[in-house]
Amino acid sequence: MFYGIDYTYIIFVLPALIIAMWASSNVNSTFNKYKKVSNSRGWTAHEVARKILDINGLYHVKIERVAGHLSDHFDPRTNIVRLSDSTYDSTSVAALGVAAHEVGHAIQHATAYMPIKVRNAIVPVVQISSYAAFPLAILGIIFANDLMIVTGIVLFTAVVLFQIITLPVEFNASRRAIKTLGDEAILEYEELSGAKKVLTAAALTYVASAAVAIANLLRLLVLAGGRNRD
Repeated sequence: MFYGIDYTYIIFVLPALIIAMWASSNVNSTFNKYKKVSNSRGWTAHEVARKILDINGLYHVKIERVAGHLSDHFDPRTNIVRLSDSTYDSTSVAALGVAAHEVGHAIQHATAYMPIKVRNAIVPVVQISSYAAFPLAILGIIFANDLMIVTGIVLFTAVVLFQIITLPVEFNASRRAIKTLGDEAILEYEELSGAKKVLTAAALTYVASAAVAIANLLRLLVLAGGRNRD
């Protein structure tokens, strides 16, 4: 702190937040661009998801509609691929790319892809850490409590590791999606290029989230180090 200004926030966190805002805006604009481009075969996103699941022998994995925009996800607890209202019945190359990506997560789960196993294993810790870590560390700095500081930093490190482990999981799911959409001739070359741009934009949001987490961890370390010097 200097005259009430937190320079650690300006130096570390603010640039990462700006990147995250850009990434969020970019994925929305890219999706909106390619949601206007229909695939030449007239496939809907849920039909493509079902086709890819069946090709991989995942007949037991269900597909459901979920409310929202880009709220698509795979739930490994119930083996359900949930496609959002903006994706489910759409024939756009953007929607097909998103649907194939989520099926990619189902395939990762079925094949015991190691990064997703590690990520799933630390989810319970991260759910607690994401809420408690930063307040605990800041309170430790305010009250000069080393145990609180160290505990907070260790917990927040788990959040950072989760964000980093998420990157190969997301990139791998996108690679699987693009490869399958091309190999199975679901999308033509130009259509495939559009789907790839949508998934690349989506992947950058995860990179941005990891950058924000790392920036916050660095900020905590600098704040803690400054307290020790004081």
